[in-house]
Amino acid sequence: MNTPTSLSLSGHSWWPELRSHIVDHKLAAFGLAVALLAVLLLLGQSLLHLSDSPSSDNLKLALLGGTAGFVATTLGAVPALFFRRLNAVVEDSLLGLAAGMMLAASAFSLILPGIEAGSELLHSDALGSFVVVGGMALGVLLMLGLDAFTPHEHDKTGPCGPGHQKCDRIWLFVFAIALHNLPEGMAVGVSFANGDMSVGLPLATAIALQDIPEGLAVALSLRAAGFNPGLAVLVAAASGILEPLGALMGVGLSSGFALAYPVGLGLAAGAMLFVVSHEVIPETHRNGHQTPATLGLMLGFAVMMVLDTSLG
Repeated sequence: MNTPTSLSLSGHSWWPELRSHIVDHKLAAFGLAVALLAVLLLLGQSLLHLSDSPSSDNLKLALLGGTAGFVATTLGAVPALFFRRLNAVVEDSLLGLAAGMMLAASAFSLILPGIEAGSELLHSDALGSFVVVGGMALGVLLMLGLDAFTPHEHDKTGPCGPGHQKCDRIWLFVFAIALHNLPEGMAVGVSFANGDMSVGLPLATAIALQDIPEGLAVALSLRAAGFNPGLAVLVAAASGILEPLGALMGVGLSSGFALAYPVGLGLAAGAMLFVVSHEVIPETHRNGHQTPATLGLMLGFAVMMVLDTSLG
């Protein structure tokens, strides 16, 4: 006798959903593999060059820029010792401000200098643009793969990623913050890879400034999730360590052969744009505060545009 369940199974009504799930994970795995291979190749070919004197100076600049992001994240997290939450409108506006600065930094301090460098190397504006677009695609593939295969948790959407059931909740938050901060550090490192202060200084300044409200938001999210004030601030501050580490990776990726620089700028831009669209903007819109969040984004974009003009 055929029950509704057996009819459903025999008709394979569940198969399209399962197949789609398998295909999505295969694509994510392929994207992660391609991006990691490209990252390893770029990093490997550049390690020999970091011992050169000019490259060593660029490494120091990148480390200083990444450390500024770590310090800013820590300073932003400290107020969470004294209060549990911000007004939701204020919090979403601050996150919108950070998103706007990241968007402008991606455009003015990563994509445009990358196109300029690629065009100069290849003697073609079109080819220069394609090189940066290729780098952006690698950055997106890298973040897609890391997001799909790293267990982590977000305050509003809950735990996700394979194996999240086996991880303590605090580690899920740590991994989520890591996915967010790594591309920022990489962007700072790439921007200093050629020792060009007109590219590196505005970007490092913007990243540090937007890390202040970001650090506060992370610490308050941890407090809202039930962690005690000291632990929440410590975890938020510790997440900033990924910025100097990411900066070292970024300057390594973009040192070596000349074309690695525009590719690295594109990769960092793609990774940052992914984070802004996939994490930050949706977070600011979940509470129904789209207008103040958008106004914050516009203000952040304008501030970064001014910084790029005045410091670049």
